[in-house]
Parts: sequence; structure tokens; C-alpha cells
Amino acid sequence: MPIATEGDVYARYAVRLQEMQESLKIIHQAADNLPEGDWHVDNWKIYPPNKSDIGRNMEALIYHFKLFTEGIRVPAGETYMAVEGPKGEIGYYIVADGSGKPYRVRVRGPSFYNLSSLPLMVQDRMLADVVASIGSIDIVLGEVDR
Repeated sequence: MPIATEGDVYARYAVRLQEMQESLKIIHQAADNLPEGDWHVDNWKIYPPNKSDIGRNMEALIYHFKLFTEGIRVPAGETYMAVEGPKGEIGYYIVADGSGKPYRVRVRGPSFYNLSSLPLMVQDRMLADVVASIGSIDIVLGEVDR
């Protein structure tokens, strides 16, 4: 896991380069260990059939239609699940009412929370350093805005 003991822009840049190298290693490992053949579940109720099957098989056409018009029915309730993303934790809060469409979905992106570290980073620094500091935490402003 790439880390740095310094907290400046160059250290974050160096860590980002190391993260990219580690990501490339993981991609190569995954590609080398992929099994041959189909990798998806063979259940048309939760995964759409192949396009070639839709044209030849009426049942496949029906399942395709039902999956995309009704969705996947999940039990009523609420849940929060987080996954690791390239910029930090991405959280999904879902409230289901038992139908095929969720009642509410909220995505918690990491950019807004990463941006909250900016005031400490630029304290007692020059104004020109703010731009480099924003670039070094790699935020997406559209994600911050929502």
C-alpha cells in the first residue's frame, strides 16, 4: 500500500504514481487469473440474456423485457453498503419498498469529504499553493456539487 510520511503536494503526487503502478499490477494479476468462458450468472431474472438469444428465443425476450421494465425485486428495507473506489470510499444508501425500483438511492462520493481536508493543507501557505493542493487531492467538482 503506497504511503508517504510527508503531507505536501509532491508526496501526494508520488503516492498517486505508486498507486497507479499497484493498480496496474492488480489488473495484470486479474487478467492472468480470469477463467475461460462466460463469467456472468446464467439466470435471466437478474442478468439479461445475450442479444443473440433474444432474437431466437421468446422466453429470453420476455425475461429481457421484464428485467428492464420491472427491475429486480428486493426485500423492503434500507441498507448502506460501501466499496473502495480509486478516490476513496463510495457509499450507497438504498431504501427499498419491495418493488423492482428503489424508493430512494443516495450515493456518497469521496470528493466532498476529501475536499474537507483542504483548509488544513493550505493553512499558512501562499494563495498559489491552493490550486496545486486541490489538484493533489484529485477531486471531481461535479461530485462535490451534488
